Amino acid sequence: MTVDLSPIFDPRTYEKEVPYDLLAEARAATPVVRIPEAPMMGWPEGPGYWAVFRHRSVRKVLRDTERFSSAMGGTQIRDPDTPDDLAYVQRMMLNMDPPEHTRIRRLLTRSFTPSAVKSLENGIIDRVTALVDGVMGRSEFDFVMDLAADLPVATLAQVMGVPEEDRYLLYDWSNRVIGYLDDEYAASDHFTPGAGASDMARHAFALRPVPDAEGQLPNPRSRDGMPDLYGYANSLAEYKRDNPGNDVMSILLRAQDEDGAITNEEFENLFWLFAVAGNETLRNGIPGGMMCLLQNPDAYRALRNDPSVMDQAVEEMLRYWPPVIHFRRTATTDTEIDGVDIARGDKVVVYHAAANRDPEAFDHPDVFDITRSPNDHVSFGFGAHFCLGAYLARTQMQTIFTQLMTRLPQLELAGTAERLTSNFQNGVKHLPVRVT
Repeated sequence: MTVDLSPIFDPRTYEKEVPYDLLAEARAATPVVRIPEAPMMGWPEGPGYWAVFRHRSVRKVLRDTERFSSAMGGTQIRDPDTPDDLAYVQRMMLNMDPPEHTRIRRLLTRSFTPSAVKSLENGIIDRVTALVDGVMGRSEFDFVMDLAADLPVATLAQVMGVPEEDRYLLYDWSNRVIGYLDDEYAASDHFTPGAGASDMARHAFALRPVPDAEGQLPNPRSRDGMPDLYGYANSLAEYKRDNPGNDVMSILLRAQDEDGAITNEEFENLFWLFAVAGNETLRNGIPGGMMCLLQNPDAYRALRNDPSVMDQAVEEMLRYWPPVIHFRRTATTDTEIDGVDIARGDKVVVYHAAANRDPEAFDHPDVFDITRSPNDHVSFGFGAHFCLGAYLARTQMQTIFTQLMTRLPQLELAGTAERLTSNFQNGVKHLPVRVT
């Protein structure tokens, strides 16, 4: 192709919008496209990667864990900085291949017992009701900060059995990891334990990394950059072994299979996955869904008039505004994708954002249609790594938008939405809205 594709890799591109026109042009031209990794924003130059934009090809890569590995190089485009950093990410379920991934996922899935899930559902309804109560009567508010950001944090705190007074640690950790390239998030004041914080939070705060002589903090995508998160997780695991509750993580710590119980190290890495990835994904999805409605007022009015299509509407929000833009795999052998030769060790990056608007898979893919059915989007992934939290994410989105449609008058933009600096997370940091 003669078109410059470098903006697809540049995180600053996404401060304005996902470059759907450029993705569509590349998708139409060739099944698999080579993207350069130019040095930028403190990143060194990388070897480049193969970008996969077509829906059927994305599913093919995600399904084939033998040829396309999550563990070999991790699931982020950029390679880990050191061998130790690679070993660190390989201990997380997100960056495992079968059979290691299969065991951890099986134990975790079993921990979402019917009673635990029912308790989570009831908690979601109560939290959404309280959040909407908090903005009732206001003429303007920030949809992200005043409404959307708190719900996934509180739900994940319940999943993990984190005390109420410590839950903003989760918000802080996810900001540090996901937003480390974003000037606002990088410069924001971090959580400081208050008078009511638990001993675990105080212990974690004492472990927090401090800037070096040049004012730089360790990379938050390495273990050295998150000692407070791991210290908290270790303390929480020990506490829950001695004081088990009915939360998912307590159940997980009691679980056994032929290989034994979950170790503290495995628990720590699962805690990181839930606290960071689980939080940020839905924190993008809820404001993203609101943006879909604000930008499509006819669909907004139709949903208010007929909330019975809420399930379909939420699926369309996820398709139209995927919370995660892409994921990486690494080729384990010389292979091919749709006739394009891929060498062993090459990075292969599947773009959910492009696959979700592939005209081969969706009629009128650039139209936001709340009645779309079927809706075979890949926003939760596909295959062995299909998002374990998909059910909870859908439940939270369905609950919050149902209450918004039935309890609040229609909203409109009251300013400019501010997007996250990231080529990975499709994030909105601030969304000022006005009650009409």
